[in-house]
Amino acid sequence: MSAQEPTPPVLIGCAHGTREEAGQQVIIALLDAIRERLGVEVHEAYVDVQDPKIDQVVQDVAPADAGISAVVVPLLLASGYHVYVDIAKAIEGRDDVVAAPPLGPDERLIDIVLDRVRDAGIPATATLVLAAAGSSDPRSQADTETAADMLRVHWDGPVRIGYAAGIKPSVAEAVKLARANGEDLEVAVASFLLSPGFFQGRIESAGADHYTPPLAPHPLLLDIIEDRYRRASGS
Repeated sequence: MSAQEPTPPVLIGCAHGTREEAGQQVIIALLDAIRERLGVEVHEAYVDVQDPKIDQVVQDVAPADAGISAVVVPLLLASGYHVYVDIAKAIEGRDDVVAAPPLGPDERLIDIVLDRVRDAGIPATATLVLAAAGSSDPRSQADTETAADMLRVHWDGPVRIGYAAGIKPSVAEAVKLARANGEDLEVAVASFLLSPGFFQGRIESAGADHYTPPLAPHPLLLDIIEDRYRRASGS
């Protein structure tokens, strides 16, 4: 008789959290899709605004007899405080729970941005303002800069960064700066948010000629989440 296959680690998908029902449903649908793809136990968790919080979800995971019992996959597009503090604290003292890197930077996220840009019919000469949520953590800002550099490789027109909250330039300021710099043929805001919510509303009211929707849902997101899970779990 062959030995029973070990139970694969739980995947904890940890998002930021939002009060907007549309954004909540996008995250739930994303986790449902990765559950169906991988055939593993998937739990949702959040670092802010929503419950269940990541520390409680980790605490509720039963320890494994051996190996890894759970992998936290940050459903965040950049690193920063939530990754290095909130998630790190939640798994502290649990040798059987590991955290994967966030979803970005990753070239596949840029592929999704470009898909959204094409779907919106944005001209190839337009200025793109890559609109991220915003964080005072320099590690998060560096990841957003890396994402913008990735986008510049594939875009003929200028690429700027704008933030929906927290730091400058804001998305609206980035749009104004583009126009003041003579980049006034067309200015488009490319959402670098995972799901709809308050920040997406700021993007859509920034005064650009075009804007794009958030990145989810998109099949490439499932590829990235699967990669993060498998590499962290060693599966």
